[in-house]
Amino acid sequence: MLNPAVKESLHKGAVIPAHPLALTENRQLDEASQRALTRYYIDAGVGGIAVGVHTTQFEIRDPQFNLFEKVLTIAIEEMKKAQVPDSFIKIGGISGPLEQAIEEAKFIKSIGYDIGLLSMGGLQNATEEELLHRTEKIAEIIPVFGFYLQTAVGGRILSYDFWRKLADIPNVHGIKIAPFNRYQSFDVVRAVCHSERNEEIAIYTGNDDNIINDLLTTYRINVNGEKVEKQVVGGLLGHWSVWTKTTVDIFNTIKDIRATGQIPSELLTLGQEITDANAAFFDPSNQFTGSIAGINEVLSRQGLLKGRWCLLDKGKLSPNQMEEIDRVYAEYPHLHDDAFVKENLAKWFKE
Repeated sequence: MLNPAVKESLHKGAVIPAHPLALTENRQLDEASQRALTRYYIDAGVGGIAVGVHTTQFEIRDPQFNLFEKVLTIAIEEMKKAQVPDSFIKIGGISGPLEQAIEEAKFIKSIGYDIGLLSMGGLQNATEEELLHRTEKIAEIIPVFGFYLQTAVGGRILSYDFWRKLADIPNVHGIKIAPFNRYQSFDVVRAVCHSERNEEIAIYTGNDDNIINDLLTTYRINVNGEKVEKQVVGGLLGHWSVWTKTTVDIFNTIKDIRATGQIPSELLTLGQEITDANAAFFDPSNQFTGSIAGINEVLSRQGLLKGRWCLLDKGKLSPNQMEEIDRVYAEYPHLHDDAFVKENLAKWFKE
């Protein structure tokens, strides 16, 4: 069962960055930077952290690197050192075929993670019924966060019926909608609203291209002649792994504004600026090829990482991506948190 304090925090809505992987130039784990990143997120005021997910690089599971257990353990150690509150949402990524997913679920639960973010990525040949069975088996081990991963980075299109059945699975407590597609995002929310468990499931945006709009949207779905409302309460985002202090400040403003029901147009403009910055970081013009390297480039500019290296050689910036990052850095100085990072960097790297 999910810790009640975590459940309350999850449903109120939280900033949950997807934790990157810190490497040295020879592609070995940079443990000092890995720990500094976790400390950065905690001090920035996030409500949780997700580790072992796409931004952490799925390849940490490959036998040649064998970093999955090490990286997830480091993050838990830092959360314990920081004495994060019981309400802090600790999310571990789970992926792969059923046997692999079961082993990962058992491991992350054993070291203290609250929830497993269950990726469907790479399972293109599995039927929807097989994916649902897999979800049921993982939910018997650890509370589950469902995940609609966009097709460009290994996800697949899933039907309304799939999400409707997934919402009915006991011990599913959240769904991250990240298809980068309005129609498919709506399918998930409508499916949850039609489930008898709709109040048990928190909807989080993973649509890095549309963050502010998602967070400002209340869906109103007709269910058997009655209107059921569902809010996108928070975000679990790779984009939120950079400029995180500013993100927390913006998110707190959004929560205050949602309570009033009056959305200022300036916030919608801000949302488009964030989308533009995300395009530079995530590299959609090249099918997101440079997305992880782009995130790492921003963190390395701030001194949190030693460089933008990825485990695989193909994990590089695309042509003109560096120039785009330069552009958004210059155009949106109100979005970065360089001053906050500079002020605390020495502390985060101190043993």
